[in-house]
Amino acid sequence: MSAAVAVPSTSRPSTTTKLTPTPLPSRAQLALEQMPMWELEKVFQRGVQPRLEDLIGWEFRGVNHLPLNFLPVANLVGIKKFLKGFFLTEDGRVMGYNSPVKNNALDGRWIVAPKKFGYYEVAPVDPTAHDNKYLHAVLLNYGKGGNPALDPSQVLRDYVVQVDANNPDLLLGKAYGAFGPLRIPTNFFILERFRVGLTDYAKR
Repeated sequence: MSAAVAVPSTSRPSTTTKLTPTPLPSRAQLALEQMPMWELEKVFQRGVQPRLEDLIGWEFRGVNHLPLNFLPVANLVGIKKFLKGFFLTEDGRVMGYNSPVKNNALDGRWIVAPKKFGYYEVAPVDPTAHDNKYLHAVLLNYGKGGNPALDPSQVLRDYVVQVDANNPDLLLGKAYGAFGPLRIPTNFFILERFRVGLTDYAKR
């Protein structure tokens, strides 16, 4: 188990930042989904590190952006839309989970299934660790999420940045697969604040 991350003593949503969930995807989220990979890379490089206290206790609406995004591959395999949540554990770690979402219209409502899977630990990127490619990001490390040993999500390493320093509601992630010492980029994903999630200590 890794060392605890310094976070607020409560897992309630932060009141120091204006946080504005919206019932439907914003134009900003939909615009990012339409960008080519090279342009998303530029947005990602300009991003800033999200504050952990702005993540804890919230669920974010997610959209995957795969290479050749103009092809409906993600829709066909049911992973275009998803949900990510963040919570604080009793031992002081920031953790997160995924939930499946009905893959209806991209600008439609997020219809979330009551299932949580693909858990991950969340922490600022450690410059001394192997997964240290983007120091201005937080790392979602599925290898430290306590997932089953044969769960394919174990290999995922997601870097996440805040797109605009003045807007904590819109995030951009870059996903990698960890295979031994190799790190292979797979896709981008866009997150937008959606609703209050787990606001107390969580066990599963």
